[in-house]
Amino acid sequence: MISDERFTVRRVPVEDTYALRAKVLRNGGPPEAARVPGDDSPEVATYAAVDEDGSPIGCVGLFPEACPDLAEHPGKGWRIRGMATADGWRGKGVGAEVLQAALDHVAARGGGLVWCNARTPAVPFYKRAGFVEIGEPWDEPEIGPHVRMWRAV
Repeated sequence: MISDERFTVRRVPVEDTYALRAKVLRNGGPPEAARVPGDDSPEVATYAAVDEDGSPIGCVGLFPEACPDLAEHPGKGWRIRGMATADGWRGKGVGAEVLQAALDHVAARGGGLVWCNARTPAVPFYKRAGFVEIGEPWDEPEIGPHVRMWRAV
């Protein structure tokens, strides 16, 4: 658990993050719109930053999945999905702390390769965390432009 005077980061049930993920990542759709295949797998780890009231203000899902571009990379693959930070909390360290909790999770399990399909506006955020781009950008229908990024842990 990571604690800051403004928020706390902890592992949570994935359902606790659906409303935030839907608002930020699915154009304000209903919470069930944020559900992705595999969310309920026991191997998936979901972390959230919660404010003083216990409301999620940032979240990330960490899925055991090999990176399609780096299949030969040694170690286990982990995919980041559902990373979101609430309006009003961006630029205040919430996303960085939630991402760090996911990276700590991977490190505690022997490390490996962590990757994501990043929205292009989030590329600088991931670069600050040590991720690098791989492959060409593409447009995800209804969501927008993305690029794959990765880093070793």
